[in-house]
Amino acid sequence: MQREQLADFLRRRRDSVRPAEVGIAAGPRRRATGLRREEVAMLAGMSVDYVVRLEQGRSSRPSTQLLAALARALCLTDDERDHLFRLAGHRPAPGEGVARLARAGLLRLLDLLPATPAMVISDLGEVLAQNAMSRVLAGEQTGFTGDDRYLAHRWFTRSDQRDGHPPQEQVRHSRQLVAELRAVAGRRAGDPVVDRLLARLAAASAEFRELWAEHEVAVRRVDRKTLRHPRVGALVMDCETLVTPDLGQQLVVLTPADDDTRERLELLRVLGVQEFPTGPAPDGRPVA
Repeated sequence: MQREQLADFLRRRRDSVRPAEVGIAAGPRRRATGLRREEVAMLAGMSVDYVVRLEQGRSSRPSTQLLAALARALCLTDDERDHLFRLAGHRPAPGEGVARLARAGLLRLLDLLPATPAMVISDLGEVLAQNAMSRVLAGEQTGFTGDDRYLAHRWFTRSDQRDGHPPQEQVRHSRQLVAELRAVAGRRAGDPVVDRLLARLAAASAEFRELWAEHEVAVRRVDRKTLRHPRVGALVMDCETLVTPDLGQQLVVLTPADDDTRERLELLRVLGVQEFPTGPAPDGRPVA
């Protein structure tokens, strides 16, 4: 473990992250251009004292879990994350942890779409961020853990995840999910995170195994789907997907396809988030 270099790297990275990049409002009296230690501690889920000791080179070797949390809090790139692990005396971890942090540019786009359901999704189907309208439509999608983080895993292993989709569209949606995973597997060949997910899906779902054997490959960019909401009924939505250059993350935007859907969506907006329970869509609400 290279304590002095680790401490210097953490201090410099903390100073380089703008509060807005991690959703922290910078008030007019704020002097620090980067993050404060207590903000890093909050984002990483650790004590301020531990962050101080790390930055002063006085800590014991941090675990890989703590390093992954720091990487997310400091918005590190893959290369920076690997460097962080090496400074702490660990082998670089797979890219799963940092990939689960929505990119700052996509978060800014979310902020510009207050009246339109939108979410940022990783290439493996993890919902990384949502705007308020997306939560009203589909419930909180960012709180899942384990394999349930992945949309495809929930779709193929939990029957309740299909309740918000008409039966005639469920087969098409299944094919889309598998085709997208096939594309990811090609781009990330040998990635243990991808391989584990595919193995667990194959073990859990005969439907997944059958569709995987067909070898369809596609990245969804445009789609139209009908979503059944328990409060307002059927919503016909156009789905536009904007992908980052490396195809690692997607901004999915849902817009009403007809006047009736537009009126129902406006009703949802008026009802507001407060009328719906928090937590992953427990009530049959649709997912993207």
